[in-house]
Amino acid sequence: MGDAAAIKWADPEPAPGGSLSDEQVDAWRTRGFALVEGLLPANLIERLRSDAASAFPAAGSPESERVTDFGSGERLVFPSTSAALNELTLHPRLLGAVARLLQVDVRELRLTQSDLWAKYGRETHRGGDRDNDDQRIHVDYPNHTLTHPPEWHEPEAVEMIVYLCGVEESGGATAVVPRRGDGDPAYAWPIVATPGVAGLEWVNDRASAEAYLEREAPEVARFRAEHLYPREVRARFRAGTVLLYRHDTWHRGTPLDPGTMRAVQNLTFRKAGSEWVSTLHSGWAWGMYGKSLPMERLVATASVDQRCVLGFPAPGHDYWTPKTVAAVGARFGPLGMDMTPYERAV
Repeated sequence: MGDAAAIKWADPEPAPGGSLSDEQVDAWRTRGFALVEGLLPANLIERLRSDAASAFPAAGSPESERVTDFGSGERLVFPSTSAALNELTLHPRLLGAVARLLQVDVRELRLTQSDLWAKYGRETHRGGDRDNDDQRIHVDYPNHTLTHPPEWHEPEAVEMIVYLCGVEESGGATAVVPRRGDGDPAYAWPIVATPGVAGLEWVNDRASAEAYLEREAPEVARFRAEHLYPREVRARFRAGTVLLYRHDTWHRGTPLDPGTMRAVQNLTFRKAGSEWVSTLHSGWAWGMYGKSLPMERLVATASVDQRCVLGFPAPGHDYWTPKTVAAVGARFGPLGMDMTPYERAV
C-alpha cells in the first residue's frame, strides 16, 4: 500500500442539474458509496472555505501540529455563526439527494451531524494510538448508533463528506472499500471486525490498531489484511466534491502532505423512525441561546421541509392544535415565520 503508483483511484461523477443520477444512487445502495461533483453551488463552497480558513489554525503553524484528532472543537458546528455552513446543511439539493438514497420523503429525514473540521499534514505523530493522520480502516456506526446498522438493503442513514479543497492541494484522500455484492466477504454480516466493537479497544492510528489486533484478535487482523486494505480505492476529490457513504461502509483517512490543511464538512441524516441513531454533537435547540437569535431566525425562515429535517413537527402532526399553532406563532411570528401550512392542516 505504500507505493503511490499502486494506489487505485475513484473519480467524482457529475450530478446532472444538481441531482443524483440513477447510476450514483445505485452505486451508493450497492457499492456503499458515490463520489459526486456539482451537487452544491460553487459559490457556497467558496464561502464556506473562507469561513473555515478563518476558524482554524493556519497550515504549518505550531498550533496545527497539535491537532491530532478529528472534530472541530465546536468551532464550526450546526447551528453556526457561519451562514454558509447553515445553508449547506439544509440545502434543498442535498436534502433531495439524501431522501432519494433512503427512498423516503424529505420530511422523513432527520439531521444528526453537521460539523466542519480541519485535518493537517504534520511532521510528527504525537497523538499516539488515537492519532488521525493515518487511520485504521473502519466503519462509522459505533459512534453514531446504539445498535448495529440494519441488513444491507435496508439502510437507515446517509453520511457524507463535503470537501472544501482538492486532493492535489493537500493529499489525504479518503479510502473506501467498494462492496461487490451480497456474497462479498469484506461485508459479511454482522460487521464487527474493527477496533471499538465486540470487546476490542478503540484505536485510531493504523499501525497501532493493526499491531493491537495481531496480538489480541489475530483472525480479525488477517481478515482486514486480506479483504480490506488491498481493496481500498481513494477518492480523487476537488473543492465541492461530495462523498456519499454509509455507516457500514469500510473506509479510512490517509495522511495529508506535510504543511497542508484539508477542511471538510461532515454530515449525517437518518430516517425519522431510527431514533437509535444519535445526534453526534450539541442539539439544535441548544443553539437557541445564541446572541441575536440565529437559530430562531433560521427556524422562522426555513421551509417546511427544512424544519422537519431538524425534528420540527410537520403540518398535520398530532402536536398541532389551534392552541399550539398560536403558541408557536407567538414565539416565531415576530421573526417572520408563516404559520399558514400548520393552520391549514389542523
